[in-house]
Amino acid sequence: MQVAVIGANGGIGRELVPRLLDAGHDPIGVIRDESQFDAVREHGGEPRFGDLKGEFAPALQGADAVVFTAGSGGGTGWDQTLMIDLWGARRSIDACVEHGIDRFVMISSYNAGDPMAGPEAIRPYLVAKRCADDYLDWSPLDATILRPTTLTSEEGTGRISATFEDRGEDGEEIPRADVAQTAVVCLENEVTVGETVRLFGGDTPIEKALSPDD
Repeated sequence: MQVAVIGANGGIGRELVPRLLDAGHDPIGVIRDESQFDAVREHGGEPRFGDLKGEFAPALQGADAVVFTAGSGGGTGWDQTLMIDLWGARRSIDACVEHGIDRFVMISSYNAGDPMAGPEAIRPYLVAKRCADDYLDWSPLDATILRPTTLTSEEGTGRISATFEDRGEDGEEIPRADVAQTAVVCLENEVTVGETVRLFGGDTPIEKALSPDD
């Protein structure tokens, strides 16, 4: 499967591209800075230029699936949050619909389901994520929304705790590497289509955690 990773040079994107390659997929790294092309190649991806605030749809040419893991970053203003995390996500969804790319995995955020439950300082960010998630949920795409809790840079364990449809208790922080691996597993697991999944650190192998009926 050819998988376009939007935000391939971000914290999760850098973990995701090589894992897609290891799983037998053909990763495309969509980035907005051509100086990062070599970094994408080093991780095993085909770099393509795509600017979520400008022209990016050609970067998705030939893709069978998209993983959206782009973000404006904590050092930018709320204007960039709207343009990247909300409007950029919506434009990505629209591009997939237009070009017949059916599979979409959204890396969202914990508390996006209820932004008012999150810390006051980041509620605008959570609102942007929730609106993007809702737009994806209402689209005709085969979508999975992942809402990880606090992210760490620790080495991945291959084990998580996952709750579907906001059921269950809160859990531990999670390595970005395990979020990336969860996205890979989701692409190969039809059980996750149409689901919103909260992700935490845990002790259950990822494949089993995403198959709650087993």
